[in-house]
Amino acid sequence: MMISSRSRQVVGWIAVGCSTLVASVWAFWGIIENFHEGWYCESLGQNLGLMFGQYLGFPLAFVAVALLAIARPRWGFWAHVLIAVLLVIFLRPLYRTTITLLSGPLLILGTLYWLGRPLPQKWAYALVVGLPVLTLLASGAEPAWRVLGRFNDGDLQARVIQGNGVTLIWAPEGPGWPRDGVSWQQALKSCSYLAEDGKTLASTPQIIWRLPTVDEAVRSMVRHGKNSGGVWNPRTAHPWYWITPDKESPLWNVHSGVIYWWTSTEVDSERAYIVVYNGRVYPRKKQVRRGYLGFRAVKTLQQAAAAKQRAARSRFALVK
Repeated sequence: MMISSRSRQVVGWIAVGCSTLVASVWAFWGIIENFHEGWYCESLGQNLGLMFGQYLGFPLAFVAVALLAIARPRWGFWAHVLIAVLLVIFLRPLYRTTITLLSGPLLILGTLYWLGRPLPQKWAYALVVGLPVLTLLASGAEPAWRVLGRFNDGDLQARVIQGNGVTLIWAPEGPGWPRDGVSWQQALKSCSYLAEDGKTLASTPQIIWRLPTVDEAVRSMVRHGKNSGGVWNPRTAHPWYWITPDKESPLWNVHSGVIYWWTSTEVDSERAYIVVYNGRVYPRKKQVRRGYLGFRAVKTLQQAAAAKQRAARSRFALVK
């Protein structure tokens, strides 16, 4: 079947438009997620590698394949086919969804490039590169500025944080403040066995430390060393802040991949609330275990004093 040059041009520009749209959406999502859950390494090189490898890898690859398809339509078609096949292989457990939402549309897009000829090519190149780049810069400017300006005093020891009607001692880095994700039940168990210094786990339950309630977590959130003025509304299950908190000292470790904490407040028998470093609160199933979902144990000043008194009495009894 013969296709007129005009029709080829229309089909080609449809393909370019689709590629540009997909790359722009992924560029937006990727840069936002990069500065939300990524950019936590101490090395600039590692942060850049994570950004381009994990968060921006797909939009970059999509732009590269589109450029190839504009310059060499046949090669571009087979590149789209290759990506579609690889997606089916790597996402095998979700192959039906993959074929419907990813691989199928990629095959259609590759066919459009095979049949189409977007002219002039220089404008096609400019669109497929320019719009995703502009999207990335526009959507990433504020998150980048915020992340690069985070306050970090480097102190990962136990911290007394008070303000907004709450005074708590937050555990030091270690079993009471791990860098790895755990389930809600595991977090509760670790807290109950945590020794008084917060740095070791005892062989028997100590019942000194615990998970913070969602109200305590919200009220303790900070930004640039100042309390964010958080208030938890149990009726609507939503927090409110005078100042949006961030992943900063003294509460958060800016060089940890953990961006969510478990709280002790249960939604029901299957779910508990988690708090994000930016102050948002969500319900999660208690058995969920993700690398970015951890906890930080707390205790009150009264609990700390009582634990010291018990330790002193124990030492006295041994001497006596």
